[in-house]
Amino acid sequence: MKILVADKISAKGVAYLREQPGYAVVEAYGSTPEQVLELVKDVHAIAVRSETKITREVLAAAPLLKVVGRAGVGVDNVDVEAATERGVVVMNTPSGNTIATAELTFTHLLCGARPVPQAAGSMKAGKWDRKAFAGVELFRKTLGIVGMGRIGGEVAKRAQAFGMRVVAYDPYLAPSRAKALQVEGVSLEGVSLDELLEQSDFITVHMPLTDDTKYMIDEAALAKCKSGVRLFNCARGGIIKETALIAALKSGQVAAAGLDVYEEEPLAEDSELRSLPSVSLTPHLGASTAEAQAAVGVEITEQITEVLSHGVIRNAVNMPSIDGAALKVLGPYLDLGTKLGTLVQQIAPAQVAALNITYWGKIVDLDANAVTRAIQRGFLRRICADDVNDVNAPYLLKSLGIEAQVTKSNSDSDYTDLIQVEVIDPQGESHRALGTLMGKAQDPRVVGINGREVEVAADGKLLVLENLDQPGMVGEVGSLLGRAGVNIADMSLSRLVQGETAYMVVRVDSEPGAAACDEIKAHPKINLAKFVHL
Repeated sequence: MKILVADKISAKGVAYLREQPGYAVVEAYGSTPEQVLELVKDVHAIAVRSETKITREVLAAAPLLKVVGRAGVGVDNVDVEAATERGVVVMNTPSGNTIATAELTFTHLLCGARPVPQAAGSMKAGKWDRKAFAGVELFRKTLGIVGMGRIGGEVAKRAQAFGMRVVAYDPYLAPSRAKALQVEGVSLEGVSLDELLEQSDFITVHMPLTDDTKYMIDEAALAKCKSGVRLFNCARGGIIKETALIAALKSGQVAAAGLDVYEEEPLAEDSELRSLPSVSLTPHLGASTAEAQAAVGVEITEQITEVLSHGVIRNAVNMPSIDGAALKVLGPYLDLGTKLGTLVQQIAPAQVAALNITYWGKIVDLDANAVTRAIQRGFLRRICADDVNDVNAPYLLKSLGIEAQVTKSNSDSDYTDLIQVEVIDPQGESHRALGTLMGKAQDPRVVGINGREVEVAADGKLLVLENLDQPGMVGEVGSLLGRAGVNIADMSLSRLVQGETAYMVVRVDSEPGAAACDEIKAHPKINLAKFVHL
């Protein structure tokens, strides 16, 4: 398989790729967009930093492409939506630059407290002006951290070492994690964003830029802060509204600021931020350390080879990540889910309005997102053939107008684990199958179809019959299959009311020929006959 390294990553990362058997590595740094279109025609993976743009056009020109790896955090240069539609995994390396960014943040914080850059500039200009550069101490001050992910957590540790009180706002962080980090206030159970703004002497933001976080710190937010607050952003430009910050710096509401990221990059030469003496500016250096560059280069190449060789996905931005340890636990569920999705698709009508997935038992406590994708892929694989995978399955469902819903149930079940896959047709009728894992081998089993309790291995070919509940039906079906030269592997029978209809699920070694199929479907005592390939 061919891997295109489109942007210069660490030499250690490239060397790692070349050491792996079965890969051809192409280094093509500084290629034009036209050259990239030619290069991607036969590649299975692309490694980039921020220079090369992986556009919809590039993705369309790469029919073999399975994964795009970004050596860094942001994926602004990758059309993630187009990649998802084409089933291409997009990954980044969010942990590789954690320490580098946390240390830069704290450098800015220190410079905001003690104006070292300004004093250094004054000294180099031949001056000796001690009074002009008085600062404040960090000790016993309150640091407000907006966003307590990896980087926010590392900043908190450093602040605590300086004797600062740390308060945090993060609507997604569990209270147990906040307690472990020894920070005050988190999510709805702790301080609100307004309370953090009101209490903090220093504020640093560590959130991704989304519709919810854009201009999170604007005029209204700054007005709620203490007079003389100090503000820092080494995360993403646009979280802090620059026009509001400039006005607050001029008025003295904000005493100092430190920025590594901007709403538009590079920062315009005439930006007013450049002329404000109380602002420290760096040109997006968060990950610019030798250690961070080496780390993200090696990390992204390891992630790419794990996807191509083993199907192990880490740090994907367009699908649930699943590492080797998680794959070992979830593997049997993924197999069961895929087969249940395929089974339901074949027993349901062609047109479907909704796909509902319900989990019971131990799986409720696991991260079942990957299992959900496997079910969706199983449902679509006979519809979309080779075009469907775990990445684009949700998109393809949506494009078909099928609404997907997942429920984790706390109600009791007869099984340690149970998965139900149900589809609703346009008439509102339900078609569903239930499955579980059995024994030490965790073999996938079908244990229910359309309200009937059955038990048959989720494997191979199944003949699903609804027939009149009359003596001799098992023999008649067996004889029909025997005359067609079809061997029965196992069989499960189920009925709700004696003498009405019954379900017969027969696992066979091979599918009957067309004549035998027609004979089974035309049998006067058989209401429904479906041949299912798992």
